[in-house]
Amino acid sequence: MSNEKKNYQAHETAVIDEGCTIGAGTRIWHFSHIMPGSIIGENCNLGQNVVVSPGVVLGRNVKVQNNVSIYTGVTCEDDVFLGPSMVFTNIVNPRSAVVRKDQYVKTIVGKGASIGANATVICGNNIGRYAFIGAGAVITREVLPYSLVVGNPARHKGWMSEYGHRLEFDDAGIAECPESGEKYRLENEKVNKINI
Repeated sequence: MSNEKKNYQAHETAVIDEGCTIGAGTRIWHFSHIMPGSIIGENCNLGQNVVVSPGVVLGRNVKVQNNVSIYTGVTCEDDVFLGPSMVFTNIVNPRSAVVRKDQYVKTIVGKGASIGANATVICGNNIGRYAFIGAGAVITREVLPYSLVVGNPARHKGWMSEYGHRLEFDDAGIAECPESGEKYRLENEKVNKINI
């Protein structure tokens, strides 16, 4: 590890390879494997049986639930939630007999996005900030910021606030989050938070 002082917690069954970086306050649970060259930010929580492959970058406060493998090519920005057993891919056309380690496709998961249990993200399809991916969804194209998508293949079903509530827009294209009171504007099929 590049950390001189261990300022994170790891269960005794976790495997932490030399050459990874783990931020302060991060917790790593049973049977997880953190590989060389991966970077994990501060205050992350990695559940049981999580694999973080070389070159993966996790921002601050990323929550990874049980049984998630995060493969080379994936970057998760701050405050991302990865639900139980969700799946990333990193090769478009994998074959056991064909080595394609030089063809990993990058996928970026934007700040605050949530990916539900058992969802699959096909590599190269970026997930926008605060997007909400329903459980079991299969992502086969880019997901816009604040978008709610569900199904296989995933389809746009609405918009979500930063607090994870469905947004209902009025005739003027304005919606308010029922929990935070923050307002959002829908314009040209894109949502932005209104800074007041």
